[in-house]
Amino acid sequence: MTTVPENATLIGRHDISPRLTILRVRPDVPVPFVAGQFTVLGLRHAAARVPEADPEEVPPEKADRLIRRAYSISSGSHETTYLEFYIALVTGGQLTPRLFALKTGDRLFVGPKATGLFTLDRVPAGQNILLIATGTGLAPYLSMVRTLATASQCPATSLAILHGASHSWDLGYRADLELLGRKCPTLRYVPIVSRPQDETDWNGRCGRLTEWLTPDRLQEVSGFPIDPARTHVFLCGHPNLVEDGQRIFQERGFDPGSRKEPGNLHVEKYW
Repeated sequence: MTTVPENATLIGRHDISPRLTILRVRPDVPVPFVAGQFTVLGLRHAAARVPEADPEEVPPEKADRLIRRAYSISSGSHETTYLEFYIALVTGGQLTPRLFALKTGDRLFVGPKATGLFTLDRVPAGQNILLIATGTGLAPYLSMVRTLATASQCPATSLAILHGASHSWDLGYRADLELLGRKCPTLRYVPIVSRPQDETDWNGRCGRLTEWLTPDRLQEVSGFPIDPARTHVFLCGHPNLVEDGQRIFQERGFDPGSRKEPGNLHVEKYW
């Protein structure tokens, strides 16, 4: 039997919708991280699952084995007592149906360290920053702006977040980002809904997120020119967004660079 000790406690959860939740987890030992990095969450195969999950049979010999998946951290790096995660339910997945069944006080596994290069450390001072995400791809950006806001009250450079979701009720962290945007003149938060026909009270921007990646539209919503000489672009979320966005920005002169020589186009493969 394989035993991996649970080393963290769920101390809070906020359900955005039936398929979106924010989990706040307290590791037994603090996990230091840089804003934008990810770590691993894990539960045993024997853990409870939500009723909406697809049918699954777990052989007895696998019941005690740990299921692990990587998730970006959405809390600011100044927080040392907990980690926060923005998670979407995948009914056919192995881990998320178990994560969604967790209750406050339940135990789970958290990786002992964070990793990843999808951070602002690779952006030179004075550059504009454009953060583009769909769905839970927003998580690393939350960590970035929360960390910046704590360090200097507001980002020192112009920063814009474009977040695409199907419906307004899927815009997790909307209230937090709108509040930060009101406090910080250097920060713009731009939510975009792709299925406005399903709701009656959405008066904001509509359409697929890639439809908003034209130079004119981007300058309008971000408040600064999308110039490769002065701007770093980040892409995170659905593979279609990442692939289409990478192509669009490379055609405009943005360079993804390499592990050793970072460029001004930063991509996180979130699926």
